[in-house]
Amino acid sequence: MRKKLRVAAYAVVVRDDQVLLARSPADGGGHEWVLPGGGMDHGEDPLDTVVRELDEETGYRVEVTGLLGLDSSRHVFGSWAGLQGPVDHHGLRIVYEARITGGELRDEVDGSTDMAAWHALDAVPGLRRVRLVDIALKLWRERPVDGRVFVPADPPVTP
Repeated sequence: MRKKLRVAAYAVVVRDDQVLLARSPADGGGHEWVLPGGGMDHGEDPLDTVVRELDEETGYRVEVTGLLGLDSSRHVFGSWAGLQGPVDHHGLRIVYEARITGGELRDEVDGSTDMAAWHALDAVPGLRRVRLVDIALKLWRERPVDGRVFVPADPPVTP
């Protein structure tokens, strides 16, 4: 079985009781909201990754103001990213807090997301979103000493 490790860095950016999110294509069609950020390039520092990704996905320049925590997940996929056969995927996601220092909100062109927008914090539960959004907001609210929180997975959808 092929093993795949992906390390990524994301940022929680909150301003005036709104959180900055990016929109990404969802499995099965449609879109879902994600935390701005993404995968580290080989040799890149994770702080540099999150600053680069926020600029690419939202148009904003940011200053990282804190490390909120980590999220580690592991899944086995039947096939993944064009690879044949099962893939044991381990994702390590570094979650920072950041503030806007410049730039203007814009949508990403030819990237993994197609829109960036501010959302009221109390409206987030009603959005179609990835689980990392909930994990990151819980880290932001609770600021646990060990940088870890538990957010239950959504129950499987049954037809």
